[in-house]
Amino acid sequence: MDAIEKAIRNALEKGNAEDRAFRERVYRSAFAALDRALQANPGVTVEVAIKRRKAIQAKITEIESEFLPAVPDVGPQGDAPAVELGADSAPAVETGRHASSPDVVVDGPVQSAADAPRSRVLPVVPDIMPDATLPDAPAIDMSVPASAGVTTEVAPDRDERRIRGRRLPLTAIFLTVTLLAAVGIGLFFAVQTGVFKTSAQLDTAPPQAPPSVEDDDFTPADGGPAKPGAADQARDWINVFSPADASHVSAPSDARAEVMKDDTGSFLRIRSGASGSAISFDVGQGVLEKLAGKHAVFDIIARSEEGKETQISVDCNFGELGDCGRKRYAVGQQQNEYLFDVQFPDKHPGSAGTIAINSDFDKQGKAADIYEIRVSIEP
Repeated sequence: MDAIEKAIRNALEKGNAEDRAFRERVYRSAFAALDRALQANPGVTVEVAIKRRKAIQAKITEIESEFLPAVPDVGPQGDAPAVELGADSAPAVETGRHASSPDVVVDGPVQSAADAPRSRVLPVVPDIMPDATLPDAPAIDMSVPASAGVTTEVAPDRDERRIRGRRLPLTAIFLTVTLLAAVGIGLFFAVQTGVFKTSAQLDTAPPQAPPSVEDDDFTPADGGPAKPGAADQARDWINVFSPADASHVSAPSDARAEVMKDDTGSFLRIRSGASGSAISFDVGQGVLEKLAGKHAVFDIIARSEEGKETQISVDCNFGELGDCGRKRYAVGQQQNEYLFDVQFPDKHPGSAGTIAINSDFDKQGKAADIYEIRVSIEP
């Protein structure tokens, strides 16, 4: 049993199927449900819709024939002519004022029982289009599920394809114009921001005279070592630390500071702890008072432990005179000078300060040898 026949028969089982008027309402409901299903699927072509209507008409004809009274046989049937039932001259189920009549009115000539003996007449029910909502008619779902076995050929409308074909050039033109506009805007901003200008064109400052270096000029190499003695020995150096007096050195509990000596002279070997704690060197208040309001250059003479290069970090706390920021130097095995400069404010320091040195910035326990810490004032 296909889906159409099953839907109609289920609807007939919900009422009195022997009542011809009830059957007509069921048939009308079936056609109405088919129309709703076709309208809900705009992709269905006219040819497919006609096939669906003819299919439901054939099923209604087959079902309705089961409710016609049988005509008794009155003679041999071998030579009886067949009744031709077509869509143009088919019997139709009467509606309206004859709804209660149990008979079926036949449009066209039909042989009588005496002329063509047969057991039953098979009517063909034409399309019954619903005029309004049918009372007492069970609802019929004529949407065809995928498992119903009914295939529907859906083809796109030819006119719609032609319309889409005409729109494709417009879409391409729109995309092209959009891309060109985006490229133009990007080029405009690039020109405005000077992307294509050279460094000379970007430099709008007035020309400056090339710097000249005199014999007594000295620029401290902040962040890099200088060879021992490279700093001007004629400078008036103020001693901050020397291994001869290590009483002004403080080492935390997990750090060590030890005065040692070899063929290079005396030095203080410092080794920071695992916590990265630094060793502090005092800067006396008297020294800071000399530096107040001045531009000073500090010089740390140091080297790494033999066979182990390290990175040291330097921090300063000069009390009321501020600090020096954090400095970081790569220290090799050769004795070198590590310089940094500080511009001190013109105020009273109020107390002593400190210079803190971490012997191993990477916290691997490496040591650094400090030979001297000194400072000089820039003229």
